[in-house]
Amino acid sequence: MQIETEFAIIGGGVAGLTAAIGLNQLGCEFLVFEQAKELKGIGAGFGLAANAMQALDLLGLKKGVEKIGFYTCSYNILDQCGNVLLAPDTKKLSRQYNQDNFTIHRADLHFYLLNQLPNENVILGKKAIHFEENAETITVSFEDGSTIKCKYLLIADGVKSPLRQQLLPHSTPRYSGYTCWRATIDKSSIQLDQGSETWGKQGRFGMTPLVGNRIYWYACVNSEANNPIFRNYTVEDLTRHFKDYHSPIPTILAKTKNEDLIWNDIIDIKPLTHLAYGNILLLGDAGHATTPNLGQGACQALEDVAVLMDELKITDSVPEAFRNFEKRRLKRTKYITDTSKRIGEISQWDNPLMVSFRNTIMKLLPARIAQSGLAQLLSVDFMKIGK
Repeated sequence: MQIETEFAIIGGGVAGLTAAIGLNQLGCEFLVFEQAKELKGIGAGFGLAANAMQALDLLGLKKGVEKIGFYTCSYNILDQCGNVLLAPDTKKLSRQYNQDNFTIHRADLHFYLLNQLPNENVILGKKAIHFEENAETITVSFEDGSTIKCKYLLIADGVKSPLRQQLLPHSTPRYSGYTCWRATIDKSSIQLDQGSETWGKQGRFGMTPLVGNRIYWYACVNSEANNPIFRNYTVEDLTRHFKDYHSPIPTILAKTKNEDLIWNDIIDIKPLTHLAYGNILLLGDAGHATTPNLGQGACQALEDVAVLMDELKITDSVPEAFRNFEKRRLKRTKYITDTSKRIGEISQWDNPLMVSFRNTIMKLLPARIAQSGLAQLLSVDFMKIGK
């Protein structure tokens, strides 16, 4: 099958689908190619902070997303006994953008975004593996042997993007040093009304409510990459591992079924020096994958799309719009990737003395100093950067 289109979007995740919606609003010709045969989203949640809600607002998607998101007024950092170590000022970010913070199930967001697009513009079961560029077109080859030709290529197929690695052979995913389990459960018997993340010597455990009477939780433990022991971990193993952690963590684990567990190592990519390559642009995790420690992965993908659409509206040349996008996004995404990596390293300390020292310092530091690393995220309007 060979299809001609102006914009080819590789990847049907948050970045790819939102970019498609933006292009559709601008009247551009586009097609989305996604390797999965069904777009359902994995059984996990993520945060949409006020900056992400601002991006959705600019794209005309805010009201719809608010209906499927859980309003998040706080997300405290706790020790394993349940004592507050840090209460991040999420309201400051809300005030900056005049938006609220939400948590959403990935599948719910994917379904909503997909419903904003014509069915014929999203083609599933298409894994892009290679591209070739000539003076006028880009030819993308898929694993099934088919190809498409386009004028402009948006690469949004995630941290393991084979097309990014064709562009940049050394830009391979880097392992964070810790692995993660996630699940979504019914919360009927657990009265959880706000999110939190617990830091202890056995690892981290985060939890947050979702709409539909559900709870999303995750657990991070230090490990070698692709650990065969953790690959086969069960709920019983996790319950034993986190047995000394505060309530309701034991109850949440007890309510989880083994078949609901999702396990993967946490990875990112080293910040790139370019996102734009002529008629090719890297978006979302394909261009700046970050660890989840700031809750900004999906948020930065949405910022990407808002900035890109802004540039396409005001710039006649698409390659120039791509270059301007790069100038507006590189510094911010590098800062978030680096800061998130640093927070992850500190939060995953497992030496008892270091954990005690960290927790004591966190409790004693004034909030403004403890949160100083978040200054650029909390205080800068992403739409004004580089303009």
